[in-house]
Amino acid sequence: MFHKEGAQTILLGTIFTATVLLLSDHFIDTIWISKLIQISALLLLIIILQFFRNPKRSVIINENQILAPVDGKVVVIEEVYEGEFFKDKRLQVSIFMSPINVHVTRYPMNGTVKFSKYHPGKFLVAWHPKASEENERTTIVVENNSFGAVLYRQIAGALARRIVNYAEEGMQVVQGTDAGFIKFGSRVDLFLPIGTPINVVLNQKAIGGKTIIATK
Repeated sequence: MFHKEGAQTILLGTIFTATVLLLSDHFIDTIWISKLIQISALLLLIIILQFFRNPKRSVIINENQILAPVDGKVVVIEEVYEGEFFKDKRLQVSIFMSPINVHVTRYPMNGTVKFSKYHPGKFLVAWHPKASEENERTTIVVENNSFGAVLYRQIAGALARRIVNYAEEGMQVVQGTDAGFIKFGSRVDLFLPIGTPINVVLNQKAIGGKTIIATK
């Protein structure tokens, strides 16, 4: 199963690969060069397909849990000052996504979208300390009775050139469902209330909609 955001890219990649396979033998006399071009085209299509994959996941909804919004590696767990929405200290948990990870963003909790804003910006590498404040990003705040307001931020990386965010203010959202997509390497930051029990450790692999990040 593939994400809808990849439909156009997959179509173009398929057309390109089919064209290369059909024409290379006719226009290139050297067999090994022709085969090398064909293999390269097939590999490119495979990379495109794996990047836009969207595996179905059975999510066990729990109001007392924050689930990982994306696949990747936990790279930050620390108290920080969040200056855009809360303007106070929060517990930040960041997940870095490599180009080979599934890039679907999922809602980490049930609740109401209280804030959703897109910020144009730079394309620093996603693990750069200032990426959360200076890179292209979207900031979304979801609120429920268990955790109150929780902020998650989609951050573009050095390769990412498009962030897709489906959250709109006033929406009722369901934990684990599709919240958007980030193309190529990037990261997602979660900002939780201070004192929230954290269930992950640094460098742990997280699975979107499955890994429990925090509990109440």
